[in-house]
Amino acid sequence: MSEIDALIKMLAENPLPADDLEAAAKQFDESAPRTADDIDTEDLNIDGVPCQRHTPPGADTARVIMFLHGGGYVFGSLRSHEGLASELARASNCQSVVVDYRLAPAHAFPAAVEDSTKVYRWLLDNGYSSANIVIAGDSAGGGLTVATMVALREQNLALPAAGVCLSPWVDLECKGDSHTSRAEIDPLLTGDLLRGIGMAYAGGNLTAATASPIHADLTGLPPLLIHVGEREVLFSDAENLHKKALAAGVDSSFEEWKDMIHVWQGFYPMLSEGRQAIAKIGEFVQAKLGYPPHKSSDYRKVDHSGSDPG
Repeated sequence: MSEIDALIKMLAENPLPADDLEAAAKQFDESAPRTADDIDTEDLNIDGVPCQRHTPPGADTARVIMFLHGGGYVFGSLRSHEGLASELARASNCQSVVVDYRLAPAHAFPAAVEDSTKVYRWLLDNGYSSANIVIAGDSAGGGLTVATMVALREQNLALPAAGVCLSPWVDLECKGDSHTSRAEIDPLLTGDLLRGIGMAYAGGNLTAATASPIHADLTGLPPLLIHVGEREVLFSDAENLHKKALAAGVDSSFEEWKDMIHVWQGFYPMLSEGRQAIAKIGEFVQAKLGYPPHKSSDYRKVDHSGSDPG
C-alpha cells in the first residue's frame, strides 16, 4: 500500500466527530505532529493574541514566517500546527511565529483578520523588516494569508516579502466546480461541511474581501506560492486564486500535487510528499527573503521516522 493510501485509510478509520465541535477540535490537536526536540519554542502574548515562536538550529533570527493555521476558522490552535510551522521554519532557515487567532462561532469575522494584522504590526515594531517576513497558512489559514495582506495594503503598511497558501480556502460560498467534480475523491472535506462552518465564521459577510479574498482586489500583493492536492474539493479555490492573482499582476506560482489530499504537508512524518512539499516551500521562502538557498536540499534528508504524529 502506498503512503498516501495508508494515510487515507487511517483518516477514514479515525474521522473527526462531525456533531461535536469541541471533540473535533481536541482530536484535531492531538493527532498533529509535535515540534521536534531540536527546535526552540517560545510562547508569546502579542497584545492579547497568543502566539508561539519556533527557532530551528542555526536559523536566521532576522527572518520569519508568520503562520496562520487552518481549521475552518472554528478550530485549530498552536498545538495543531506547531509541527508543520516549525518544519517550515527549518526548511526556510528562519523563525516561525504561529498566530492563535480568535475562533468562531464565539468570535466571528473579522476577528481573525484583526488578530493577524495585529501580530504583523507587532513584528514590524519588534525588529522584523517587512522584507524579512513571509505570511503563510493552510486551508482557512491560506485564505487568511491573502485576506491579511489585503487588509495590510488597505492600512498602508509595508507588505511582506511573499505569501504561501497551502490548500487555501478563499471562497466561503463554496462555488468552485471542484466541490462537485472532486467530491468523490476528497477524503477529508465536503461542500456541506465547509458551507456550514463558513456561515459560523462570516454569516452575512461571505463575500467580503477579507472573508472570501477571491472577491478582493489583489493588485499590489507580493509573490504567492499556492499548493493544492489533486484530491481536493478546494482545488478550484486554489486555481481561481492563482488566476485572479495573475490577472492583477501578482507573481503567482501554482503547484498541483498528484494524488495528494487537503494540507498533505501536515502529514510529513508519514508522507514523503509532505516532506518534499515542505522542502520546496523552504526554497521559495529563502529566495523571497533575499538570500541564496541554505541547505535546502538537506531538508529532504531530515529523518522524521521517529516523529511523534500526535
